[in-house]
Amino acid sequence: MVITSVRTLCLTRLHERERMWQTSRYRTIKADAAIVVIETDEGITGIGEASPYGWPPLIRRQVEWLSQLLIGRDPCDPATAPHPTGASSPHDCAVGGIDTALWDIRSQAAGRPLAALLAPSPQQGVRLYASSGVRYDWDDRPEQVIEETLGYLEQGFTACKLRVGTEWSWSGVTVDRFCGLMRDLSTAVAGRMELMLDGNQRLTEEEALAVGRELGRLGFTWFEEPVPQTDIDAYIRLNAALDVPVTGGEQFTTVQRFEPYLRRGAYRIAQPDVAWCGITEAMRIAELADRHGVDVCPHNWHNGLMTLAHAHYVAALPHPHVLEMCMVQGPLQWEILADPPLPADGTLTLPRRPGLGVRLARDLEARFPHVEGHYAINVER
Repeated sequence: MVITSVRTLCLTRLHERERMWQTSRYRTIKADAAIVVIETDEGITGIGEASPYGWPPLIRRQVEWLSQLLIGRDPCDPATAPHPTGASSPHDCAVGGIDTALWDIRSQAAGRPLAALLAPSPQQGVRLYASSGVRYDWDDRPEQVIEETLGYLEQGFTACKLRVGTEWSWSGVTVDRFCGLMRDLSTAVAGRMELMLDGNQRLTEEEALAVGRELGRLGFTWFEEPVPQTDIDAYIRLNAALDVPVTGGEQFTTVQRFEPYLRRGAYRIAQPDVAWCGITEAMRIAELADRHGVDVCPHNWHNGLMTLAHAHYVAALPHPHVLEMCMVQGPLQWEILADPPLPADGTLTLPRRPGLGVRLARDLEARFPHVEGHYAINVER
């Protein structure tokens, strides 16, 4: 079997006003997708979603360049897959889509679900956590985040992650005020679901220490990327000082980039993104993390094909925990698939069909034509 063609679908769905979400200083206006499609001479087609953080048109350009090294090669040969470099987001996101599509082909050729190719006895279902907390505004009913979280509880989710809201300086938000909101949230949830906080690298070390101590008292499951990711020493200090596990690494795409953070105790949970680094590298990162006694809970934002790839990955981990699911992506998230295995009661059951177990919906480029430009606009007050 050899590869005969490689292409990329660039898709967009503009958000209705009520679907727009906001955090920090920006408001989203659309949802994007970049999907790599690899065809073979034996009629097997592989699909893989690349993280659109690499910008879909730039990802397509990188895929076109890399296709010169792929066409005519055996998709089942591990040496065929390109590698992430950690130096270019468009390149690494393109690699993420290509590598996932190649694994889809290999597992279809083997007649087995992808997770079963990655591990001998994978889980059949993966617990999801609702990922949002990006709709509340410190100037307008910040308690909305509590109402939203309780809504996810009613939908059957057993865990939820939120963010730190709109720009704190606009509204005079202090650490004490933020921690007060977290206490109110914890009281409302009353132990019925796990809670996580993503700092989006927005806090100072002093702020992160104070917030992290309160999260530990409240029993939060983790504290994600509290400070800028490049400040490894701050992560080491915070992880040592706090009871709540400090996590991160979603933008790291190579084992080499993760290595010092794992070796030096900067993370208690590592969060690689398959759509950013590929399944092959994500498995290597998981092996390294396991050697250092660090769990893996991958970053997963955007669409359903990406979520399926991550679900197979999580199901194959030695210590599978939870998988992130974006709650604000809109209809594009699952409508890209012809037969999506929709989550139920906070769980995603893996398809039993070979490969990723799903097909793309028809006429995607006609239904969701790509719209140029950033997915968000800056807001100033």
